[in-house]
Amino acid sequence: MEEEVDVSQKRRGLPKIVIIAIIAAIALAGYGGTYYYYNRYKQTKIVLDNPEVASINEIKDVTEKLGKIYDLPKDEEPTVATVLDKEKLKDQPFFARAENGDKVVIFTKSQLAILFRVSENKIITVAPVSLQEPKPSPEATLSEL
Repeated sequence: MEEEVDVSQKRRGLPKIVIIAIIAAIALAGYGGTYYYYNRYKQTKIVLDNPEVASINEIKDVTEKLGKIYDLPKDEEPTVATVLDKEKLKDQPFFARAENGDKVVIFTKSQLAILFRVSENKIITVAPVSLQEPKPSPEATLSEL
């Protein structure tokens, strides 16, 4: 009968090790999740506190995705805008097939505008763009004298 008691004591020891291992795994997973979400929170807080960072990140994201499917100018930083209301733009040919959320990427030095649908990773339209500096009117020049 003594042998039976020893065997039952050995069986009780095994589940304790398993339980300790499970608790350790849960604690480790909890720590890992906490660390991950805390870092995400810090990154989000930086972006919310500084909108310029969000703008820079958006330009970088869009140009990286667009650069994989189109040969972009290398020597300049583009301006990126988002189509918010396609109905207001429907009378302009460049925006004829635009959808809300599309990105307009403008390279002023290269005189290039690209309408890019990020959700589909698809270029909708490419067009030349001419942005001219406003010239002073002769009336303004005369009145300054």
